[in-house]
Amino acid sequence: MEEQKKQILSENLRLLLFKFSAPTITGMVIIALYNFVDTLFVGNAVGPDAIAGLTVVLPVMIFIVAIGLLTGVGSASIVSRSLGRGDNNKAITAGGDGIILNTILNVIIIIPIFIFSENILKFLGASSQVLPYSRDYLDIMLLGFIFLSFSINGTNLIRAEGRPRASMYEMLIGAILNIILDYFFVIIFGWGVKGAALATVISHIASAAYIFIFFMSRSSIFHLRLNMFKINKSISGEILKLGTPSFLMEIVGSVVFLLFIKFVSRYGGDVYITITGIGIRIVDLIFMPIVGISQGFSPLVGFNYGAKLYSRVKRVLREAFIWASVITLSGFIVMVVFPEFLIGIFTTDVDVIEKGAAPLRFIAMLAPLWSFPILGSAFFQAIGKARPSLVITLSRDLFFFIPSVFILPLFFGLTGVWASWPVTDFSCFLITVIFLVKEIKVINKSMEIKE
Repeated sequence: MEEQKKQILSENLRLLLFKFSAPTITGMVIIALYNFVDTLFVGNAVGPDAIAGLTVVLPVMIFIVAIGLLTGVGSASIVSRSLGRGDNNKAITAGGDGIILNTILNVIIIIPIFIFSENILKFLGASSQVLPYSRDYLDIMLLGFIFLSFSINGTNLIRAEGRPRASMYEMLIGAILNIILDYFFVIIFGWGVKGAALATVISHIASAAYIFIFFMSRSSIFHLRLNMFKINKSISGEILKLGTPSFLMEIVGSVVFLLFIKFVSRYGGDVYITITGIGIRIVDLIFMPIVGISQGFSPLVGFNYGAKLYSRVKRVLREAFIWASVITLSGFIVMVVFPEFLIGIFTTDVDVIEKGAAPLRFIAMLAPLWSFPILGSAFFQAIGKARPSLVITLSRDLFFFIPSVFILPLFFGLTGVWASWPVTDFSCFLITVIFLVKEIKVINKSMEIKE
């Protein structure tokens, strides 16, 4: 661990960012492939209505992911900063508290979803034509939600230890298994939506098993000792505080996606829900690498900030933005120039392909700005400042997207629904830049005092 700490605090930051981010980028793309592959197989084997059915379930899945991020990001921030200061005992306690909190919260949430699943799906916008597909998918996915959340929590802890490659292996195991099982369950066995859900659940269980084995090994600082599973109220409170921005980002995102589906359904019907589902899968393949960069650079920021190496903190932030901008610009070009090709990957339905081109172009209009709120929020979490991270997180969906999606359709109909994306992207970009400029000034002043 001391050797790892020495590298983080002294080695070339560009190489370190590549070392830490490459595995997490790979891992996050793999996570995006879960839903991408499910949708691809289901869309081609079952049809557009099945894609709409999977899309309706997404807000529920986002909610489960939110729990994993709440405990995982919060505990990981404490772990990385504690290790940076040489306080291994606090890091171990934070890891144990994160796992306990994750388990408790999942049990509290999953039971009501199981009891009221059909009512929830109808509320989320499942029509009578789409509901059977949504119900088949959710009923099976519920069995794997606790493993999904545990995996997200555990992956954050592994990265916080400075073991990004180990976290990548966990994601690779789950994703490769999911693709293989999807092929057999959906295409070969003809189980349709149920097969896709079963493949995903088994993959989540495999990922969780890998994390458990890693924590039991000598490679981890945790070793899953019983004495680390004693709730420390102070540390648990800090975990929840620091993880709240990520949690709220997902929860608000879930609510916004629910509203978005309802507006799409109102102005366009099931065919546009299908288009929305396809668009989200494509957007995830762009967003997830940026999230991977943010997770890869967070330990670097946390360690160096904890060690008061502020110039290195600024440099790693700049490098992260450069990498992310390359990704978002590439995504922008592909989505704007080749939307019909992208939609055609998921379905051969001519109506869906023709109607889907314009929405994809609207969604990607300001894609080059997507990295700013993601990296900005992660940066403030990594340095232990939850408030600006929370404001950045809430501003995107709560302050900008919801008003836009309510107001714009009143004047422009379905086009206004799609236009809410670029309006939100530009507004959130501005608020993030304001916070970052202010914090950089604080860091510059701290550097002057230190010198």
